[in-house]
Amino acid sequence: MSVLVVGSVALDSVETPFGKADEVIGGSGTFFAASASHFTPVQLVGVVGNDYPVDKLEPLRARHVDLSGLERAEGESFRWRGRYRHDLNAAETLETRLGVFSQFRPKIPQAFRQAPFVFLANIDPRLQLEVLKQVERPRLVACDTMNFWIESRRSDLIELMKHVDVLLLNDGEARQLTEHNNLVKAARWILDRGPKYVVIKKGEHGAFMFTASTVFFAPAYPLEDVFDPTGAGDSFAGGFIGYLAQRGKLDEAHFRRAVVYGSTMGSFAVERFSIQRLLEIGPDDIRKRLDAFRQLVAFEEDMPA
Repeated sequence: MSVLVVGSVALDSVETPFGKADEVIGGSGTFFAASASHFTPVQLVGVVGNDYPVDKLEPLRARHVDLSGLERAEGESFRWRGRYRHDLNAAETLETRLGVFSQFRPKIPQAFRQAPFVFLANIDPRLQLEVLKQVERPRLVACDTMNFWIESRRSDLIELMKHVDVLLLNDGEARQLTEHNNLVKAARWILDRGPKYVVIKKGEHGAFMFTASTVFFAPAYPLEDVFDPTGAGDSFAGGFIGYLAQRGKLDEAHFRRAVVYGSTMGSFAVERFSIQRLLEIGPDDIRKRLDAFRQLVAFEEDMPA
């Protein structure tokens, strides 16, 4: 089943302790599409300026990412420049140039409006609400957000939560949104406002998934080399939603597996700059890492008599 993603398509310049990359392919929609396309066809809606190297997106098209919803606008493309120090969980933003993204108003092509799975990547929640007015009865709607929108568009974000099935955010964002330091309380607060599932990502410390009655945790994969954490959360979302769309089942067992698939794809994304690693891997690589995840938490019960 296809997945519709609406998000940013950007150019990133990133510096980490392990190197730097200038004006490489980035953006929330791009990372999501590169990840989810390993499991299911993806329909990408976004905007780029007339300076964007669209030819560099051709590998995504070859992976069944439909780019016909990518708008070309007159002006400069969205650019982000950031730096990671030795704490790779936190990026220092050095420059943000929104360019044509500042005027982005998503227009969902007619052919995309019946997508059964919809992911609202990190954009203004008012625009995310506008997208939901254009799609037709999706089976699952998931969304992401960030601290900027929590601070500046809080009421719109809370309204959006009434209309989504899954909210994905990191632990700092969950605490900021709910004003609860305890993540269990934070998740309950969110669940009370609409979503059926809340996924709270903790970077190198794994991810929690909460429902009204259950809690599930998946560890992060222990990597020796992390080159660039940019896009890890969107790659997680791509694996999470992509797996659910591939299987077409929305019971809790499949959601639990989806968390592990999300962690798997996020672990690949950080091994190279940009979407490079996500374009290199194949089904065997994903299967081997899933097996490694299984071994991380496998144990035999040995209770005393």
